[in-house]
Amino acid sequence: MADEKTYPMTLDGKAKLEEELETLKTKTRPQVIERIKIARSFGDLSENSEYESAKDEQSMVESRINTVEHMLHYAQIIDNDDIAGDEVSLGRVVEFKELPDEEPEEYTIVGAAEADPMTGKISNDSPIAKALLGKKVGDEVSIATPGGDMKVKILTVKNT
Repeated sequence: MADEKTYPMTLDGKAKLEEELETLKTKTRPQVIERIKIARSFGDLSENSEYESAKDEQSMVESRINTVEHMLHYAQIIDNDDIAGDEVSLGRVVEFKELPDEEPEEYTIVGAAEADPMTGKISNDSPIAKALLGKKVGDEVSIATPGGDMKVKILTVKNT
């Protein structure tokens, strides 16, 4: 059997996924089931848009439950204890600036399961994170982006 994909994540990210799963199972799923029951009471299911909508929502909820359960089952909690404090790794916050003189930017590098670029959490699979992982404070790094290469200097690295 092929090796299963692992999902690197922080303890906080795992806790959020566990919370989402609990909400899906105890609140969202029962609400959708109730919508299906109500829609069934309207009669002919072949032309019942409420029923079709509720069944579509049920499918999406069940799919998300399966996805979250899979990610939690194969979660790999990030442990930075053996990595130097000034080295960029998953679960760490990295501050860098684009050279020659752009404003500093700060991102937390996380696993894809907990990435949220709007809050400064970028996936370890992103071009920026891939280029920065394993580098240290003071390193200058070239990052390939769709708009062309960008050169940055790592200013700080800290634990979350």
